[in-house]
Amino acid sequence: GRRNVEPSGTSPLTTRIATIGFTRKSARDFFRLLREGGVRSLIDVRLNNVSQLAGFAKKDDLAYFCELHGIRYVHRPELAPTQAMLDAYRKNGGDWGAYERRFLTLMQEREIEKKLRPEDLHEGCLLCSEDRPHHCHRRLVAEYLRERWGSVDIDHLLLPQRRRRA
Repeated sequence: GRRNVEPSGTSPLTTRIATIGFTRKSARDFFRLLREGGVRSLIDVRLNNVSQLAGFAKKDDLAYFCELHGIRYVHRPELAPTQAMLDAYRKNGGDWGAYERRFLTLMQEREIEKKLRPEDLHEGCLLCSEDRPHHCHRRLVAEYLRERWGSVDIDHLLLPQRRRRA
């Protein structure tokens, strides 16, 4: 259906999308951030969500923990890069600019803005592994959708920065 878009950004029709990475977070901190962020569904945008390295964020465990917290869990691998893209990024020494361009082209080719509806992601949280959103495809997905849909608020759920010891 049609949506009214108000430039104020305070319209109830604004789609609210959060993002989070699970690394460097305990399960307690992770779920506290989701709760405080008003997240109703966790949208897993990882290609591989069964790695032993994921700890509490392995697919089946994460789905169970979400259920305990009243959060819907959904895996959306169409919002993930391809394995070839990930491999090329690692092999090329992490050229973020090249990776970002390839990933955004992939999202265009997949037409994710037509396959998803704003209401599918409203009060949802895009999940991947990266601790911070700067070099992470979850941020690119959120920004891509904001560009196409308009009226999208993005909230990156982060723990307060800890001081690093010298």
